[in-house]
Amino acid sequence: MKNEKALVLFSGGLDSTTTLYWAKKRFEKIVAMVVNYDQRHNIETEMAQKTAEGLNVDVHLLHFPLKNIVYSALIDKDKTIPDSLATSKNEEGVPITYVPFRNGIFLSLAAAFAESREIYDIVTGFNLVDTPDYPDTTETFTKKMEAAINQGTSASITGKRFTLHTPLIRKSKKEIVEMGLELGADYSYSVSCYRGGETPCLKCPSCDIRNNAFKQLNMEDPLITRLKKEGKV
Repeated sequence: MKNEKALVLFSGGLDSTTTLYWAKKRFEKIVAMVVNYDQRHNIETEMAQKTAEGLNVDVHLLHFPLKNIVYSALIDKDKTIPDSLATSKNEEGVPITYVPFRNGIFLSLAAAFAESREIYDIVTGFNLVDTPDYPDTTETFTKKMEAAINQGTSASITGKRFTLHTPLIRKSKKEIVEMGLELGADYSYSVSCYRGGETPCLKCPSCDIRNNAFKQLNMEDPLITRLKKEGKV
């Protein structure tokens, strides 16, 4: 029997697309929260809506700009996007593409949204394997955020506990894609490129990781297949 309802933090990339399909199999009612935080690759929000609507999933699009609040190459256009995963770190060891506490911010917004609608399951696509230097993707972080949400919301009074689901937390990108394909995931509208175009640059860290996953599976990226059919590549 499926659980009643869940909120999915949905960016539209490979990871969150997989978790959307994962949640669809487990919950009767799904709401996808898509956050436009003024990221340079905000094409993903448009594509995310197409994917969610194709699954008949309700979409809540939230505009919550982080520009001038945090600094990251994913937001500041004067910062250079690295040309590969290997060159994506800065001198301090944190990747220049890390957006400070982004997942903490998004989980806080998700918790407030969910509490208002009596949704107690929140699903994320956090993936530690591909982002080992992102402190807000770890199991420890997720467990502590779950505890904070349960302490700082009505859950501490009513006893109706929130659960943060992280089904991809220990999976490689290849394993994530395999899982998604088994679930019937459509990746043709999932956009991952940090440079902001629907057509991927095939160089940035996100493209690097994504390309390697499909190469390991000996298949063409469904996004590329769609773009070829539409004459965009």
